[in-house]
Amino acid sequence: MGHCFELLGGTLWLRPYVFIFLGVYLLLATWHLGAGRALAFLLLGYLVSWAAELCSIHLGFPFGEYLYIPATRHQELWVAGVPLMDSLSYVFLAYASYTLALMALGRGRREGSGFYLAEEGALRSSWRPWILGAVLMVTLDIIIDPVALRGYRWFLGQIYGYPEGGVYFGIPLANFGGWFLVSLILIRILQYLATRLPPSPWWDWGRRRFPGQALLGPALYLGILGFNLTMTFLIGETCLGWVGIFIYLPFLTWLTLRLIP
Repeated sequence: MGHCFELLGGTLWLRPYVFIFLGVYLLLATWHLGAGRALAFLLLGYLVSWAAELCSIHLGFPFGEYLYIPATRHQELWVAGVPLMDSLSYVFLAYASYTLALMALGRGRREGSGFYLAEEGALRSSWRPWILGAVLMVTLDIIIDPVALRGYRWFLGQIYGYPEGGVYFGIPLANFGGWFLVSLILIRILQYLATRLPPSPWWDWGRRRFPGQALLGPALYLGILGFNLTMTFLIGETCLGWVGIFIYLPFLTWLTLRLIP
C-alpha cells in the first residue's frame, strides 16, 4: 500500500499538467452537470479508455499496433501495462470536446454581461454534438499525439512508440480511426449521464448556472490545445506546430465570428 502511495505521488510529480487539466474538468463538470455525473464519467471514461489502450497494446485494436516503454514504471502508477495518467486524459479531452461542440452548435444569447446557450437541454442529447464532439476530440489528438511521441525532448519522456512508424509525423492513420471510435463511445456515455439520469442530491450536488458558464468547457479545450501547441514549438517542431495552427484556424475563426454579436 505504501508503495502505491509513492507511485501516486510520483505520478503527480511527473505529470502535474495532466492533473491540473483533470482538476479543472472536475470543477467545471460539477458546476455544469453535478458532482455525481462528473465523478461517474471520470470512472466510466477511464475504464473505457484503459480497456481500449489495453486491447491496442496486445491486439492492435482500436488504435493500431503500438507499445508503451516502461521507463517510468517504478516512478508512476501503471495499470496492467498502461500508464494511469494516459487513460485519465481521455476524460477531460472528451468533456472539453463535447462542450465546445455544444457551443458551436447551440444558439448563444447575451443577458447583460453574461453569455448563455439557448435550448442547451435539447441539444445535449442530440446526435450533432455527439458527432462533432468526437471529431473535435480526434482533432486534438492530431496535435497531441505527434508531440507526445517526441516526449523524450520535453518533460513527458519517451513513454510509447509505434513499431513501424506512421505517415503523419510518425503516427499511423489507424490511430486516429481508433480515437474516433473511442471518442464516440465516451461522448455518448457523457450524453447519457448528462440527460438520462434523474435529478437527485447526489447527481446534482454542486450544479449551478451563472453568466459565461457555457464558455468554460470550450476554454478548457483551448487551454489543452494551447499547451500542446506551445510544447510543439518549444521542442523545435516548427512545421508540426504550424500544421496544427492551420488545422484549427478555419474552425476557430468561424466560431469567433459566430459568437461576436
